[in-house]
Amino acid sequence: MSGQNDAHSVEPLHLRRREAICPGVPSSPSTAGHHRGDHMPQNVVAHFIDHAIVKGTSIDVDPGKPRCHIQSPEQGSLEVDLAQLKALFFVKDLSGRPEHDEAKEPATGDTRLRGSHRVKLVFLDGEELFGLMNRYPPNRSFFFVLPVDSESNNTRILVNREAVHTIEPVEDGGTRPAMPTQPSARPRRESGWVFDGKDIRPDGSGRRE
Repeated sequence: MSGQNDAHSVEPLHLRRREAICPGVPSSPSTAGHHRGDHMPQNVVAHFIDHAIVKGTSIDVDPGKPRCHIQSPEQGSLEVDLAQLKALFFVKDLSGRPEHDEAKEPATGDTRLRGSHRVKLVFLDGEELFGLMNRYPPNRSFFFVLPVDSESNNTRILVNREAVHTIEPVEDGGTRPAMPTQPSARPRRESGWVFDGKDIRPDGSGRRE
């Protein structure tokens, strides 16, 4: 991703400032979640189904819980409803790497391939994500995917299954028939976008491959 979320000065309805939940609790990284102790803040970029984007840090993301909290430099501490997400990207750098072309094939000798399933996800809005999964097909509403590109700015992606149209297992020589996760989808774009948590802007535009 590049730039900031200036286009989203109006707070989406599915985001709630932590002060509204806990009056009198200041908005700070130490109060951005329910957990304390050895939980280290992680850089995250939240892509919502309605195309809103929030960047910040979080210490309490749990696929088994309905909400998490993101400490955003622009918006303070926000409560995020996971059901409203398309995907949550855990990233190395919140500024992104716009100069990096995301690979769709793993590097030769990538040890992450051992025991993993290569997949291609197509979201309901036509965006594509190439990654690695420990379990295929996923058996939970929210599941993690590793970027197939080991040099990606992303370290892992939490995907909302409700926002996915199909998941295709990728093998040498092509892909097998896709597993639909939703009964219908919007028309797919003829040319894909790099859906890597750094190049898609809030209005849905971005860098073409």
